Amino acid sequence: MALEAGLLEILACPACHSPLDDRSAADSPELVCTGDDCGLAYPVRDGIPVLLVDEARRPT
Repeated sequence: MALEAGLLEILACPACHSPLDDRSAADSPELVCTGDDCGLAYPVRDGIPVLLVDEARRPT
């Protein structure tokens, strides 16, 4: 289930404040930072983004 467009417009990466790319329609839903140096992937659980750096997946 994709996130509402209005919600995605106000969310930003808590680590670097870059916009987030919505990949919540995938098998493992997440929001991915678009920052060049960051790229953290934050999980979306039950339709709720978990924007905690400690919960984020590091880019591979």
